Amino acid sequence: MHPHSSTIVLLLLMFTIGSKLSSVTAQSHNIKNDVFWYTKDKRPISSQGGGIFRFADPKTGEKKYYWYGVHYEGADTYRNNPSVTISNAAFESVTCYSSTDLVNWTFEADVLTREELRKQDGNRRTWVGRLGVAWIPELKKYAMFVQHGAQVLITVSDSPTGTFTWHQQISMKEMIGTTNTGDQTVFTDEDNGKSYLIYSYGQGRNKIYVSEIGVKEGKVNLLDCTKIFQGESREGNCMFKYKGKYYMCASNIYGWDASYAYYMVADNIRGPYHPTNEMLVMNGCADDYAHVTQTGFFVTVKGSKQETVIYCGDRWADFAGNGLGYNQWFPLSFEGATPYFNSLGSWNLNARTGEWNVAADNNYVKNGSFEADRKYIPSTVKPVQQQLTGWTTTVIEGNAISLDSATSPVLNHNNTEAERKIVIGERSLNLSDKLSFKRKVFQTVTSSPYVKLEKGGYTLTAKVKNSNGFSKLQMYAVANGKTYTYRIEEQNSEWRTITIENIAFRNGNIEIGFLADGVANSFCYVDDVSLVRQ
Repeated sequence: MHPHSSTIVLLLLMFTIGSKLSSVTAQSHNIKNDVFWYTKDKRPISSQGGGIFRFADPKTGEKKYYWYGVHYEGADTYRNNPSVTISNAAFESVTCYSSTDLVNWTFEADVLTREELRKQDGNRRTWVGRLGVAWIPELKKYAMFVQHGAQVLITVSDSPTGTFTWHQQISMKEMIGTTNTGDQTVFTDEDNGKSYLIYSYGQGRNKIYVSEIGVKEGKVNLLDCTKIFQGESREGNCMFKYKGKYYMCASNIYGWDASYAYYMVADNIRGPYHPTNEMLVMNGCADDYAHVTQTGFFVTVKGSKQETVIYCGDRWADFAGNGLGYNQWFPLSFEGATPYFNSLGSWNLNARTGEWNVAADNNYVKNGSFEADRKYIPSTVKPVQQQLTGWTTTVIEGNAISLDSATSPVLNHNNTEAERKIVIGERSLNLSDKLSFKRKVFQTVTSSPYVKLEKGGYTLTAKVKNSNGFSKLQMYAVANGKTYTYRIEEQNSEWRTITIENIAFRNGNIEIGFLADGVANSFCYVDDVSLVRQ
């Protein structure tokens, strides 16, 4: 062998491996939650309460993802100034974006406009939202089903990119007993090409229905109606299909606020669904109320290597003030037929292969901005709870935590408008009491069945604002028997960022938290907690 042959072979091998890794990396794109999203040319993505569907590009014939949703006037206002929660959901348009990889989006058009609706109902302002689009082969039309006032509006177009025009408005009275649907989405079964409206009863939302979409008397309409659930009130009704099974999913009735993600499963789209008239909480979503979202819709990526279902959550931040970003997406994992919600702040998707992995900048803290809780905690109203979601508060000295509002300490703080210019959302952690107190608030960060907490160094960060009157006030982390602390030794009348770096983690878990020993009425607010691998 030539004396340099082994070196040449090694270099060729390294080049081949490097090329393959570069190819994989080039095909993966980052999905970052807890931020506002933008198109490829930096236009704000304004899409709420909609869905994503695969249609052929009318110009090239290439299959693309088309994302439809509502652009609300308040979405622009809140994006520009998230220190003020918006009260009015004023409709601007239904937008359409297209993509081949589910990350890089192109704005196509405002496919249903306020001007089009005015042709039929004048200048009357009414609710418009919760929509989806289906291809109607008999008419060679694309049909959009959208809630409009107290009925369901059907609009049609010759192209997936619009313009959609008024077709007919239907009352649901004969089918379900109310003129309106409670919530609704469109689900298309890619195995047979049929599309369905998935919706709830218009009053109380304690019943869920499936109706096939088709043509009746020459018009796009609903062909049938099957009740698949009757029980607790549910909204955000949506569906996906995985390995031949249908998953009906929904959220709690919490207005604009976040909740658990619920589901039930069937072998046939019309049921029976199991458990009967009882929805299960999806594993992985409980510690931060599905990453501060409601169920919105799902996208199934059937890649060359694996099939990945993406939970596309609605965060109605413009109307709830519960964080940044309106669209929060997460990959689901499965243990047999049981789905698992992977709550990730940042992850990478390869839409070609269907593979995904955790991004390097993922924040492993659950409910780190304390926005999952919709009320002051402890709360005597739905959901009744005594602890902050994802966190454990231990009272060492001071008033006990209870549902007695006269004595119990309040565990979260309502951020002012001025404070929300610095920290995220309406809520933050509150360390205070009417008596002298000692308290510990902590969270245990560990691997899940599908997301490993990797070995390495981690950085813990938070923002704090505090009075004087503390003999001890600190942020801490414990990893593999070693404790790391940041001592807050002075009053901070303005929010300040504190950091612990180089937290060495090998295995097990990392406990993060805050310790306080203060006099009566002293306080420390904490917000925007993150734990990121270095």
